[in-house]
Amino acid sequence: MGRVLLLNATFEPLQLVSERRAVVLVLGGRAEPIATDEDPIVFRSASIAVPIPAIVRLSEMVKLPAKVRTPPLTRRALLLRDGYRCAYCLEHADTIDHIVPRSRGGEHSWTNVVAACRRHNMQKGDRLLEELGWRLQIEPRVPDGLWWRWRYLPDSHPLWEPYLPRAS
Repeated sequence: MGRVLLLNATFEPLQLVSERRAVVLVLGGRAEPIATDEDPIVFRSASIAVPIPAIVRLSEMVKLPAKVRTPPLTRRALLLRDGYRCAYCLEHADTIDHIVPRSRGGEHSWTNVVAACRRHNMQKGDRLLEELGWRLQIEPRVPDGLWWRWRYLPDSHPLWEPYLPRAS
């Protein structure tokens, strides 16, 4: 299944939804299609055929709670934040590492977790940076606001570009 860009009533991007969810929103009158491919895939039933839109816009404004401003810390989000680079050697990273290990009281927070290559993650183990004489090449930080994730979207649809924020 493909993905469809869901916009708020104010044309701000909210999230990516499945094709099925987009069609359900449109058929239920909760959203309207904004853009559709030239040769769209069509969902069919016994009585109706619905072309799958690339972008849908909600009919009513959805207010996002303040806590959504800080995105949840996930492995994928952390690797995106650090650009898939190891915080210790700047090579390709595919794991995450706690700067102050959890076994030593470190928290699972944006400022205590960095991307790491397997080699450095294994070498570090549950030790502190001072014990190893290492230093960070990347400063861990909380992503900047609600729209940070749209900057790193690797396979965005060409029709989405006018609605996504530009990288700063």
